[in-house]
Amino acid sequence: MGNRRKSREYALQLLYARELSGRQMDEISPLFWKDRPVPTQTSGYTNKIVSGVLRHTVVIDASIEQNSSNWKISRMSHVDRNILRIAVYEFMYEDSPPVVVINEAIEVAKRYGDGESGQFVNGVLDAIRKSLPTRNVKE
Repeated sequence: MGNRRKSREYALQLLYARELSGRQMDEISPLFWKDRPVPTQTSGYTNKIVSGVLRHTVVIDASIEQNSSNWKISRMSHVDRNILRIAVYEFMYEDSPPVVVINEAIEVAKRYGDGESGQFVNGVLDAIRKSLPTRNVKE
C-alpha cells in the first residue's frame, strides 16, 4: 500500500475519531500518532488532508450535498461522509488526478464502509468531479 493511500486511511480515522468523540484535533492527533511510527511524508500528508478538510468543511459539504441525490450530509454514515470529504478536498485543493482520487476513495470505502459504500462513494464523487469547473485551487 502506498504512502498516499495510508495517509487517506489515517485521515479517515482521525476525522472519524473527531466526529465521534467531539474532541478537537489537537487532543486527538498526539494520541493517534503515538503508537504509529510512519514515514514523515505519510504523517505530513495525513495532517495536510485533515487540516484542509477541517478548514474547508463548509465548501466541501455543500459540494457533497449538491451532488448526492436526496442525501443530507448529516444522514450519511460517518465513514462515507469523511471519505467523501477527503476526496473532495483533494479534488479542490490538491494536484491529485481525479481518477486516482475516486479509485482510492472507493478502495477505502470498501475497506472501512458497509457493503454499499463503494458504489455510493463512486456515484457521489463522479457527480462532483463532473460539476467542478476548475480544479486545483491553491490555498
